[in-house]
Amino acid sequence: MTIQQLEYILAIDQFRHFARAAEYCRVTQPTLSAMVQKLEEELDVKLFDRTVQPVCPTAIGEKVIAQARIILGETALVKEIICEEKQSMAGTFRLAVLPTIAPYLLPRFFPQLMEEYPELDIRITEMKTHEIQQALHSGDIDAGIIASLLDDRMLSEDTLFYEQFYGYVSRKDPLFKHEVIRSSDVTGERLWLLDEGHCFRDQLVRFCQMEAVKVSQMAYHLGSMETFMRMVESGKGVTFIPELAVSQLTEVQRELVRPFAIPRPTRQVVLITNKDFVRHTLLQVLKERVQASVPKEMMSLQPVQYLL
Repeated sequence: MTIQQLEYILAIDQFRHFARAAEYCRVTQPTLSAMVQKLEEELDVKLFDRTVQPVCPTAIGEKVIAQARIILGETALVKEIICEEKQSMAGTFRLAVLPTIAPYLLPRFFPQLMEEYPELDIRITEMKTHEIQQALHSGDIDAGIIASLLDDRMLSEDTLFYEQFYGYVSRKDPLFKHEVIRSSDVTGERLWLLDEGHCFRDQLVRFCQMEAVKVSQMAYHLGSMETFMRMVESGKGVTFIPELAVSQLTEVQRELVRPFAIPRPTRQVVLITNKDFVRHTLLQVLKERVQASVPKEMMSLQPVQYLL
């Protein structure tokens, strides 16, 4: 039994697919399959049921996977302690980011960070808030970037910046004639929102006091902020976008942007880790690069802003 084999079975459990697990582990599928089969032969049990799709662990497989997670966590901790002692920026760092943050924040700092620290292997995953919380508890990720504070005594949180919400309004919508948007102006009938479970949606629904939002059923199936923006540009309704998204817009697209009336809805973007995470040097570098990549006025909550 090897550490590598245990990493493989955890990857299969995560992706429930041998090919995707192999891609994640950066090996060929035949190599991964052969190593897992060798482990099963050594233990004289079947760890996965390959007759179903997606692949799922057997009853004994679930117990072995749970123990493998503990073993790999302790093994990783030894390496992390050494890296922190050396103040090293090498090794693997698993970061999860909200889908409503990742496309607007990552391009600002990630390519430069990779160029500056080529020995650092950052693996980015997009997850919702509750998924990030669960992944931190299970040890599947090292850190997350979310848009709210969590009441979780097992986790540490560090504010990165504050980000306003803006309206993105089609030229055919009555709100297009308004210079600012008031929460009372927003009605669900013409509003494109992400599906339930996205904190971005939940925060704005509360702010606009839309307890029973009547959103087009198509919105629930599309589920992408970028798709909603294209719908607005084609002349259909209103959606909301985060502040960092505005800088990526063309001059024509910016004509569709409308700020909220004071107080302006704002989210707190937070870096979150387990309290026992030891690589503080790496975290500090990550925090500094993120904060340097956004406008300075986003470093503090402004008097005109309302924290959601």
